[in-house]
Amino acid sequence: MIVMQNVPAARRSLNIEYAIRDVVVPATQLEAEGHEIIKLNIGDPIAYPGLPTPLHMVEAFTQALQSGRNGYSPSYGLPELRTAIAKDESEKGWPAKADDVYVCHGVTEALQILFQATLEEGDQVLAPGPHYPPYMAYPQMYGAETVEYRLHSDRGWSLDFDDIKSKMNERVRLFVLINPNNPTGAVVGQEELDRLLTLLEPWPNCILVADEIYDGLDFSKRHVSAASRSQSYPVVTMNGVSKVYYAPGWRIGYMALHDPSKKLASVRDGIERILRSRLCASTPAQLGFLAGLEQDRSWMNAYSDIVKARRDVCLERIAGIDGLEVEQPDGAFYMFIRLTDQRWMEDDKAFVLQLLHEEHVLLVHGSGFSKDKGKGHVRLVFLSDIPTLHTAFDRIDSFLKRHRKE
Repeated sequence: MIVMQNVPAARRSLNIEYAIRDVVVPATQLEAEGHEIIKLNIGDPIAYPGLPTPLHMVEAFTQALQSGRNGYSPSYGLPELRTAIAKDESEKGWPAKADDVYVCHGVTEALQILFQATLEEGDQVLAPGPHYPPYMAYPQMYGAETVEYRLHSDRGWSLDFDDIKSKMNERVRLFVLINPNNPTGAVVGQEELDRLLTLLEPWPNCILVADEIYDGLDFSKRHVSAASRSQSYPVVTMNGVSKVYYAPGWRIGYMALHDPSKKLASVRDGIERILRSRLCASTPAQLGFLAGLEQDRSWMNAYSDIVKARRDVCLERIAGIDGLEVEQPDGAFYMFIRLTDQRWMEDDKAFVLQLLHEEHVLLVHGSGFSKDKGKGHVRLVFLSDIPTLHTAFDRIDSFLKRHRKE
């Protein structure tokens, strides 16, 4: 008799969780049963009305397909796109050159490549808690671990410098700053950045990773490029086409290396070796992004106004619902809502799943962004049209009132 056994998966892969997509599984089942779900879980701007990818970018992408520009492109990115990105980064205040820019399949791939190029067994990545899930998931694939530093949840999710200082050590190879932050929407301004760079200065083997994918959605007008504030410390900036250019499915991002003290030659060599081994990012999508960078960007102001108006509606509704509190997000298109009923404070995932099944509104549990520092919260994407947002909050309010009576 042959005994059938499962082929084992790598243990590291089975530790990976991605809360933003994991909650879609039960939602999909409900949709198959005929229910309509209000999805406020994923930061895909073109999934919501009134925020399409700009036409001139779509036309550039289409023209690339029609003209046969479908082949492999250089592994580091199209030269003209690297030049345009460098120009854009230079306008943010640091002397970027085309050779400093590496084009990837979105920021997620850029992160994976940077982790591969820098992390060894036993190394650490210091990332904010809460944070975008890949910052926890991916370092472990290379034998490293992610350590969370605290954000002040009652002070606009600002940086806790004492906690950062206590956790810096020789094992920390990458310090992550998500600015504006996902999931909180907090913006770190110039004064905080300068203080952070001073704190990092004694640690020469560490690199500041500045995830600035939402930099064009800054309602506070306080955001500045981390690289622009560094005179000596190495900074790797992450950005791309997904969020501010409203083309997430194109999967084009980049990393840009600011190396004022010329310390990253070995890291750069590692990055380039990995990039060559995986061929290239999508050529047509790169040309679409190029059109976004080189042509008129005045449309961004109108889009930002739409997003801000939707944010303000959410803030107004939350203020009127017993059981919810929130720190005003100053950037991106997320808010990290605090659950104040004891039952849900202890189990935010149960809140999300029960709300989904009873009211057909989909959020993401805060513990999916940090088991410790996200607990008792939910993330809401405020990109839906205003009538849909009102409907969602009506349902959330009804849910909270009903369960409070139990």
